[in-house]
Amino acid sequence: MEGKQQATAFAPASVGNVGVGFDILGHVIAGVGDRVSVSRNNSGQVRITAIRGATVDLPMDAPGNTAGAALIAMRDALDLPFGFDIEIDKGIPLGSGMGGSAASCVAALVAANALLDQPLSRQALYPFALVGEAVASGGRHGDNLGPMLLGGLVLATAEQLVSVPVPDAWHCVLVHPDAILETRRARAALQGSYELKEFVAQSGNLALVLAGCYRGDAALVRAGLKDVLVEPRRSPLIAGFAATQQAALQAGAMGSSISGAGPSLFAWFETRAQAGHAAPLMQAAFQQAGLASQAWVSPINAAAAEVVS
Repeated sequence: MEGKQQATAFAPASVGNVGVGFDILGHVIAGVGDRVSVSRNNSGQVRITAIRGATVDLPMDAPGNTAGAALIAMRDALDLPFGFDIEIDKGIPLGSGMGGSAASCVAALVAANALLDQPLSRQALYPFALVGEAVASGGRHGDNLGPMLLGGLVLATAEQLVSVPVPDAWHCVLVHPDAILETRRARAALQGSYELKEFVAQSGNLALVLAGCYRGDAALVRAGLKDVLVEPRRSPLIAGFAATQQAALQAGAMGSSISGAGPSLFAWFETRAQAGHAAPLMQAAFQQAGLASQAWVSPINAAAAEVVS
Protein backbone atom coordinates (compact mmCIF):
# COMPACT_ATOMS: atom_id res chain seq x y z
CA MET A 1 0.00 0.00 0.00
CA GLU A 2 1.11 3.54 -0.75
CA GLY A 3 0.36 6.87 0.86
CA LYS A 4 -0.80 7.68 4.37
CA GLN A 5 -2.04 4.78 6.46
CA GLN A 6 -3.94 6.58 9.23
CA ALA A 7 -5.69 9.94 9.77
CA THR A 8 -7.92 11.52 12.40
CA ALA A 9 -10.55 14.14 11.61
CA PHE A 10 -12.82 16.35 13.73
CA ALA A 11 -16.33 17.32 12.59
CA PRO A 12 -18.20 20.08 14.44
CA ALA A 13 -21.78 19.99 15.65
CA SER A 14 -24.41 21.78 13.60
CA VAL A 15 -27.77 23.51 13.67
CA GLY A 16 -29.98 21.68 11.17
CA ASN A 17 -33.01 23.28 9.46
CA VAL A 18 -32.21 26.73 10.95
CA GLY A 19 -35.96 26.87 11.56
CA VAL A 20 -37.06 27.92 8.08
CA GLY A 21 -35.02 25.52 5.93
CA PHE A 22 -36.31 22.06 6.85
CA ASP A 23 -33.79 19.42 5.70
CA ILE A 24 -31.98 21.88 3.40
CA LEU A 25 -30.32 24.60 5.55
CA GLY A 26 -27.77 24.33 8.34
CA HIS A 27 -24.66 25.83 9.89
CA VAL A 28 -21.81 24.56 12.05
CA ILE A 29 -21.19 25.22 15.74
CA ALA A 30 -17.62 25.67 16.99
CA GLY A 31 -16.46 24.08 20.22
CA VAL A 32 -18.13 20.66 20.19
CA GLY A 33 -17.96 17.75 17.76
CA ASP A 34 -16.99 14.16 16.98
CA ARG A 35 -13.48 12.84 16.31
CA VAL A 36 -12.93 9.81 14.05
CA SER A 37 -9.70 7.95 13.28
CA VAL A 38 -9.49 5.91 10.09
CA SER A 39 -6.78 3.43 9.06
CA ARG A 40 -6.29 1.65 5.75
CA ASN A 41 -6.37 -2.14 5.92
CA ASN A 42 -5.48 -4.93 3.48
CA SER A 43 -8.68 -6.91 4.01
CA GLY A 44 -10.82 -4.69 1.79
CA GLN A 45 -13.43 -4.60 4.56
CA VAL A 46 -14.84 -1.56 6.36
CA ARG A 47 -14.84 -2.26 10.10
CA ILE A 48 -15.83 -0.31 13.21
CA THR A 49 -13.14 -1.19 15.75
CA ALA A 50 -14.09 1.16 18.61
CA ILE A 51 -16.78 3.62 19.69
CA ARG A 52 -16.03 5.76 22.74
CA GLY A 53 -18.01 8.46 24.51
CA ALA A 54 -21.51 7.27 23.52
CA THR A 55 -24.16 7.14 26.23
CA VAL A 56 -26.12 4.44 24.38
CA ASP A 57 -24.94 1.47 22.34
CA LEU A 58 -24.26 2.44 18.73
CA PRO A 59 -24.04 -0.10 15.87
CA MET A 60 -20.64 -1.76 15.59
CA ASP A 61 -21.55 -3.37 12.27
CA ALA A 62 -20.31 -1.04 9.54
CA PRO A 63 -23.40 -1.10 7.26
CA GLY A 64 -25.63 -0.05 10.17
CA ASN A 65 -23.32 2.74 11.37
CA THR A 66 -23.32 6.20 9.76
CA ALA A 67 -19.52 6.32 9.48
CA GLY A 68 -19.27 2.73 8.27
CA ALA A 69 -22.02 3.08 5.67
CA ALA A 70 -20.42 6.25 4.27
CA LEU A 71 -17.00 4.60 3.89
CA ILE A 72 -18.54 1.49 2.31
CA ALA A 73 -20.19 3.79 -0.25
CA MET A 74 -16.83 5.51 -0.86
CA ARG A 75 -14.95 2.20 -1.17
CA ASP A 76 -17.48 0.79 -3.64
CA ALA A 77 -17.82 3.94 -5.78
CA LEU A 78 -14.05 4.38 -6.11
CA ASP A 79 -13.35 0.62 -6.38
CA LEU A 80 -10.63 0.96 -3.75
CA PRO A 81 -8.16 -1.93 -3.34
CA PHE A 82 -8.12 -1.49 0.44
CA GLY A 83 -10.58 -1.22 3.31
CA PHE A 84 -10.87 0.97 6.39
CA ASP A 85 -10.81 0.47 10.16
CA ILE A 86 -12.77 3.15 12.03
CA GLU A 87 -12.52 4.40 15.63
CA ILE A 88 -15.20 6.89 16.72
CA ASP A 89 -14.95 9.28 19.67
CA LYS A 90 -18.36 10.86 20.28
CA GLY A 91 -18.39 14.44 21.53
CA ILE A 92 -21.94 15.33 20.50
CA PRO A 93 -24.80 14.12 22.72
CA LEU A 94 -27.08 11.63 20.99
CA GLY A 95 -30.67 12.61 20.21
CA SER A 96 -29.74 16.25 20.79
CA GLY A 97 -30.58 17.90 17.46
CA MET A 98 -26.91 18.83 17.06
CA GLY A 99 -26.05 16.63 14.09
CA GLY A 100 -24.35 13.83 16.00
CA SER A 101 -24.92 11.12 13.41
CA ALA A 102 -23.81 13.43 10.61
CA ALA A 103 -20.64 14.44 12.46
CA SER A 104 -19.39 10.85 12.81
CA CYS A 105 -20.15 10.28 9.15
CA VAL A 106 -18.40 13.44 7.93
CA ALA A 107 -15.37 13.03 10.20
CA ALA A 108 -14.91 9.47 8.90
CA LEU A 109 -15.12 10.64 5.29
CA VAL A 110 -12.70 13.53 5.78
CA ALA A 111 -10.21 11.21 7.51
CA ALA A 112 -10.56 8.49 4.87
CA ASN A 113 -10.28 11.06 2.08
CA ALA A 114 -6.87 12.05 3.44
CA LEU A 115 -5.76 8.43 2.93
CA LEU A 116 -6.68 8.32 -0.76
CA ASP A 117 -3.92 8.58 -3.35
CA GLN A 118 -6.08 11.24 -5.05
CA PRO A 119 -8.27 12.94 -2.43
CA LEU A 120 -11.71 14.15 -3.51
CA SER A 121 -13.26 17.60 -3.15
CA ARG A 122 -15.67 18.20 -0.25
CA GLN A 123 -18.54 18.39 -2.74
CA ALA A 124 -17.55 14.97 -4.10
CA LEU A 125 -17.77 13.49 -0.58
CA TYR A 126 -21.37 14.67 -0.20
CA PRO A 127 -23.10 11.69 -1.91
CA PHE A 128 -21.26 9.27 0.40
CA ALA A 129 -22.26 11.36 3.41
CA LEU A 130 -25.91 11.19 2.34
CA VAL A 131 -25.70 7.39 2.36
CA GLY A 132 -24.36 7.46 5.92
CA GLU A 133 -26.95 9.95 7.19
CA ALA A 134 -29.79 7.85 5.78
CA VAL A 135 -28.73 4.95 8.01
CA ALA A 136 -29.32 7.04 11.14
CA SER A 137 -32.33 9.16 10.24
CA GLY A 138 -34.06 7.20 7.51
CA GLY A 139 -33.73 10.03 4.99
CA ARG A 140 -31.11 11.47 2.64
CA HIS A 141 -31.01 15.07 3.88
CA GLY A 142 -27.94 17.27 3.96
CA ASP A 143 -28.79 20.13 6.30
CA ASN A 144 -26.22 18.89 8.84
CA LEU A 145 -23.77 17.31 6.38
CA GLY A 146 -23.36 20.35 4.13
CA PRO A 147 -22.13 22.81 6.75
CA MET A 148 -19.82 20.19 8.28
CA LEU A 149 -18.23 19.62 4.87
CA LEU A 150 -17.97 23.29 3.81
CA GLY A 151 -18.18 25.30 7.05
CA GLY A 152 -20.50 28.20 7.85
CA LEU A 153 -24.10 28.35 6.60
CA VAL A 154 -24.91 25.98 3.73
CA LEU A 155 -27.93 25.32 1.53
CA ALA A 156 -27.95 21.56 0.89
CA THR A 157 -30.19 20.12 -1.82
CA ALA A 158 -30.27 16.48 -2.92
CA GLU A 159 -27.41 17.12 -5.34
CA GLN A 160 -25.70 20.40 -4.42
CA LEU A 161 -24.08 22.25 -1.56
CA VAL A 162 -24.17 26.05 -1.72
CA SER A 163 -22.28 28.16 0.82
CA VAL A 164 -24.34 31.15 1.99
CA PRO A 165 -22.36 34.22 3.09
CA VAL A 166 -23.04 35.53 6.59
CA PRO A 167 -21.47 38.57 8.31
CA ASP A 168 -18.57 37.47 10.53
CA ALA A 169 -20.04 39.40 13.47
CA TRP A 170 -23.19 37.28 13.57
CA HIS A 171 -23.18 34.60 16.27
CA CYS A 172 -25.37 31.73 17.36
CA VAL A 173 -26.27 30.43 20.80
CA LEU A 174 -27.00 26.71 20.91
CA VAL A 175 -28.51 25.39 24.15
CA HIS A 176 -28.83 21.64 24.72
CA PRO A 177 -31.13 20.61 27.59
CA ASP A 178 -30.39 17.40 29.45
CA ALA A 179 -32.98 15.44 27.48
CA ILE A 180 -33.11 13.14 24.45
CA LEU A 181 -35.50 13.48 21.54
CA GLU A 182 -35.00 10.73 18.97
CA THR A 183 -34.99 11.94 15.36
CA ARG A 184 -37.52 9.33 14.28
CA ARG A 185 -39.97 10.39 17.03
CA ALA A 186 -39.52 14.04 16.09
CA ARG A 187 -40.22 13.15 12.46
CA ALA A 188 -43.35 11.24 13.45
CA ALA A 189 -44.72 14.47 14.93
CA LEU A 190 -44.70 15.97 11.44
CA GLN A 191 -47.14 13.48 9.96
CA GLY A 192 -50.55 14.81 8.96
CA SER A 193 -51.95 17.44 6.63
CA TYR A 194 -50.60 20.91 5.91
CA GLU A 195 -52.28 23.91 4.36
CA LEU A 196 -50.90 25.59 1.25
CA LYS A 197 -50.74 28.94 3.06
CA GLU A 198 -48.29 27.38 5.55
CA PHE A 199 -45.90 26.46 2.73
CA VAL A 200 -46.23 29.91 1.19
CA ALA A 201 -45.45 31.58 4.53
CA GLN A 202 -42.46 29.29 5.17
CA SER A 203 -41.10 29.85 1.65
CA GLY A 204 -41.31 33.59 2.18
CA ASN A 205 -39.51 33.33 5.50
CA LEU A 206 -36.71 31.20 4.04
CA ALA A 207 -36.30 33.70 1.19
CA LEU A 208 -36.09 36.60 3.66
CA VAL A 209 -33.42 34.83 5.72
CA LEU A 210 -31.30 33.96 2.67
CA ALA A 211 -31.65 37.48 1.25
CA GLY A 212 -30.73 38.91 4.65
CA CYS A 213 -27.61 36.74 4.84
CA TYR A 214 -26.46 37.69 1.34
CA ARG A 215 -27.04 41.40 2.04
CA GLY A 216 -25.83 41.32 5.64
CA ASP A 217 -29.23 42.79 6.53
CA ALA A 218 -30.26 41.72 10.03
CA ALA A 219 -33.70 43.31 9.63
CA LEU A 220 -34.55 40.91 6.80
CA VAL A 221 -33.38 37.93 8.86
CA ARG A 222 -35.36 39.19 11.84
CA ALA A 223 -38.48 39.37 9.66
CA GLY A 224 -38.00 35.89 8.27
CA LEU A 225 -36.49 33.69 11.00
CA LYS A 226 -39.84 32.24 12.13
CA ASP A 227 -40.68 28.58 11.57
CA VAL A 228 -44.42 28.32 10.90
CA LEU A 229 -44.30 24.77 9.51
CA VAL A 230 -42.34 22.44 11.78
CA GLU A 231 -41.91 24.27 15.09
CA PRO A 232 -45.63 24.30 16.02
CA ARG A 233 -45.73 20.51 15.60
CA ARG A 234 -42.47 19.68 17.39
CA SER A 235 -42.25 22.26 20.16
CA PRO A 236 -44.77 20.41 22.40
CA LEU A 237 -42.20 17.59 22.61
CA ILE A 238 -39.66 19.95 24.25
CA ALA A 239 -40.10 20.93 27.91
CA GLY A 240 -39.39 24.63 28.46
CA PHE A 241 -39.39 25.45 24.76
CA ALA A 242 -41.61 28.54 24.81
CA ALA A 243 -39.84 30.17 27.77
CA THR A 244 -36.37 29.48 26.36
CA GLN A 245 -37.28 30.87 22.94
CA GLN A 246 -38.81 33.93 24.58
CA ALA A 247 -35.65 34.49 26.65
CA ALA A 248 -33.61 34.57 23.44
CA LEU A 249 -35.98 36.97 21.68
CA GLN A 250 -36.12 39.31 24.69
CA ALA A 251 -32.31 39.33 24.69
CA GLY A 252 -32.34 40.66 21.14
CA ALA A 253 -32.19 37.53 18.99
CA MET A 254 -32.93 37.89 15.28
CA GLY A 255 -34.82 34.62 15.68
CA SER A 256 -34.84 31.40 17.67
CA SER A 257 -36.15 27.91 17.01
CA ILE A 258 -35.45 24.18 17.32
CA SER A 259 -32.01 22.93 16.28
CA GLY A 260 -32.44 19.93 14.01
CA ALA A 261 -35.00 17.52 15.43
CA GLY A 262 -34.54 18.97 18.95
CA PRO A 263 -34.57 19.21 21.89
CA SER A 264 -31.76 21.78 21.52
CA LEU A 265 -32.66 25.40 20.72
CA PHE A 266 -30.66 27.90 18.71
CA ALA A 267 -30.82 31.68 18.47
CA TRP A 268 -29.07 34.09 16.08
CA PHE A 269 -27.57 37.39 17.26
CA GLU A 270 -25.88 40.32 15.52
CA THR A 271 -22.86 40.32 17.86
CA ARG A 272 -20.92 37.90 20.02
CA ALA A 273 -21.59 40.11 23.06
CA GLN A 274 -25.36 39.80 22.59
CA ALA A 275 -25.06 36.04 22.20
CA GLY A 276 -22.90 35.74 25.29
CA HIS A 277 -25.44 37.72 27.30
CA ALA A 278 -28.35 35.60 26.08
CA ALA A 279 -26.85 32.14 26.63
CA PRO A 280 -27.26 32.01 30.45
CA LEU A 281 -30.76 33.50 30.16
CA MET A 282 -31.78 30.70 27.82
CA GLN A 283 -30.25 28.15 30.18
CA ALA A 284 -32.14 29.67 33.11
CA ALA A 285 -35.41 29.20 31.19
CA PHE A 286 -34.67 25.51 30.71
CA GLN A 287 -33.75 25.29 34.40
CA GLN A 288 -37.20 26.64 35.26
CA ALA A 289 -38.59 23.63 33.38
CA GLY A 290 -36.41 21.35 35.50
CA LEU A 291 -33.71 20.77 32.88
CA ALA A 292 -30.00 21.37 33.25
CA SER A 293 -28.35 22.38 29.99
CA GLN A 294 -25.13 23.12 28.12
CA ALA A 295 -24.69 26.21 25.95
CA TRP A 296 -22.27 27.12 23.17
CA VAL A 297 -21.68 30.53 21.61
CA SER A 298 -20.30 30.24 18.09
CA PRO A 299 -19.82 32.34 14.98
CA ILE A 300 -22.34 31.26 12.33
CA ASN A 301 -19.32 31.26 10.00
CA ALA A 302 -17.53 28.53 11.98
CA ALA A 303 -14.98 26.15 10.43
CA ALA A 304 -15.71 22.93 8.57
CA ALA A 305 -14.56 19.44 9.51
CA GLU A 306 -10.79 19.03 9.24
CA VAL A 307 -7.99 16.53 9.56
CA VAL A 308 -6.33 17.02 12.94
CA SER A 309 -3.60 14.35 12.78
